[in-house]
Amino acid sequence: MKFKIQRESILKPLNIVSGVVERRQTLPILSNILLTIDDESILSMTTTDLEVELNSSIQLDEVAEPGEITIPARKLLDICRTLPEGAMVEMTLKGDKVTLKSGKSRFILSTLPVSDFPATEKLKNPLEITISQNNLKTVIARTQFAMAQQDVRYYLNGLLLEVSANKLRAVATDGHRLSLCDTEVSAEISDVKNVIVPRKGVIELHRLLNDNDENVAISLGTNHIRVEFEDIVFTSKLVDGRFPDYARVLPQNVDKIVYSDRETLKQALTRASILSNEKYRGIRIQLKTGEIKALANNPELEEAEEIIDVDYDGDDLEIGFNVNYIIDALSAIPTNEVQLGFSDSNSSCLVQPKDDETCKYVVMPMRL
Repeated sequence: MKFKIQRESILKPLNIVSGVVERRQTLPILSNILLTIDDESILSMTTTDLEVELNSSIQLDEVAEPGEITIPARKLLDICRTLPEGAMVEMTLKGDKVTLKSGKSRFILSTLPVSDFPATEKLKNPLEITISQNNLKTVIARTQFAMAQQDVRYYLNGLLLEVSANKLRAVATDGHRLSLCDTEVSAEISDVKNVIVPRKGVIELHRLLNDNDENVAISLGTNHIRVEFEDIVFTSKLVDGRFPDYARVLPQNVDKIVYSDRETLKQALTRASILSNEKYRGIRIQLKTGEIKALANNPELEEAEEIIDVDYDGDDLEIGFNVNYIIDALSAIPTNEVQLGFSDSNSSCLVQPKDDETCKYVVMPMRL
């Protein structure tokens, strides 16, 4: 195997695929990147952590010798990153060592057998859908914060993707709050398809997506999800579990509706949270005609009070929440105006953009 490429041409895709390589690995092969050159001089780079796989392909300008090998991913990235701009990189495989030359610099890297590199199984009869990068990034950004972290209920440590006729819904919950967001997709499906993407896969996919209208192709298999960009292929295992019936969590009898300026409410709650209990982050919300009063205190007997003018003419209500959960929901909403829905002091709060059903956030109350 032998090829030559300009530093800038290899650095960007190398930086992308190296994102899944952990600093410390239980298996040495997982620290390596698989380099493959085919008969058409296309360089393919693949990395994996057994849960997420990233692949990027580059058409080489010069004819190259076909072959494949695995070499340390981080070391290759660091070498290419520190080379001068415009430098040419030449790599040659001899025996079980790879020689990398650039100008007067020379590096010899160790290799591991290609046969040791984990291969991702092919998707059988996957559901194919098309969506713009911007729309996919938006639904992930507006929901991923509610995913659980290292919960024993492993199916909560990920994001539910639900595909129905021309609609993609993302749902996340950690048992104390829930986020939901809908967007349109191109999908020919008569039934409903549900998959759970693991937390690391969700974060990595969000990192790859851009804010543009270019389409990506999503393939949903039984055990894997694959997202194909122009020159990158993202593959992730799916969580084998049953996601909770989130529809039962959505508040139904919401009769106390509050309309507020999103940023004003968020800033007031952020200030009040400074003096809340650092462990439980509890805050009391008092609803009165035309205002919300946010009250916080802590074991040091410090107190905070914020009064926010809102559009509300219902009955008085007092209810407690984890203030961080409310702030997270407000941060995810894109509109200037928000609406909060309550029913009683023991029921969840429904937060969403004003007059917009595409995004919903549910926060469970807490006793204070």
